[in-house]
Amino acid sequence: MAQQFYQPAANPVCIIGPQFCCPHPVDLAIVRKVLSMTDGNFGVTDVNGNILFRVKGAFLSLHDRRVLLDVAGYPIVSLRQKTFSAHRRWQVFRGDSSDSRDLLFSVKQSSLFQFKTKLDVFLANNTTEQICDFKVKGSWLERSCTVYAGESSTVVAQMHKKHTVQSVLLGKDKFTVTVYPNMDYAFIVALIVILDEINKGQDG
Repeated sequence: MAQQFYQPAANPVCIIGPQFCCPHPVDLAIVRKVLSMTDGNFGVTDVNGNILFRVKGAFLSLHDRRVLLDVAGYPIVSLRQKTFSAHRRWQVFRGDSSDSRDLLFSVKQSSLFQFKTKLDVFLANNTTEQICDFKVKGSWLERSCTVYAGESSTVVAQMHKKHTVQSVLLGKDKFTVTVYPNMDYAFIVALIVILDEINKGQDG
C-alpha cells in the first residue's frame, strides 16, 4: 500500500474562493438526514456546531441539481449531473449558474463499475483531462474517503465516520471531514455532496 503524505500546500489552493482557505486544518461536521425528502438534507457545521453551509436539492426536476448555500442562504456553487455521459459526471458552476463560462470543476467516476469509491476531479482549465487535478478514493459506505492532490499520495482532506445513538435514532448520518491547511474547504464539501449523490442506493 502506497504511503500517504500530508504536506500542507505552500500557497492557498482557492477553487471556489479565498475566504474558504485557512492556514490551519479545518474540521467540518456533516449531518445528512437519511430519511429526508425535503430541501436542505445536508448541513455542514464547524466543530462548535455553527452552521457554515446548507445543501438545497431539486428532487422533482428533470436534472439532478444541488446548490451549496452559505449561512445567509446565498448560493456559492451549483452542482449539476451531466446527462447521457458514459461515466457519471457532475459539473460545478459558480453561484446559481449553469453557464460554461462559470464552470469551476467537474467530477467523474474513474470507471463505470466499481466497488470502492474512486472519483477523478478536473478543474475547468484542465480541458484535456489527461491527468486529474484531484482524486477521491475510499469507501463511501464506511464514510472513509480521502481526497488526494492529482495522482500523488499527498492528502488534502479526509472523512471520518461518527456514530452516535442519537444519530441512529433520528435517522441522521453524521461524519467529520478534516481539510488540511490552505485547501479550499467549500470545494471539499461540494465533492462530498457529489459523492453522496453518486452512491445513493448503496447505503443499505
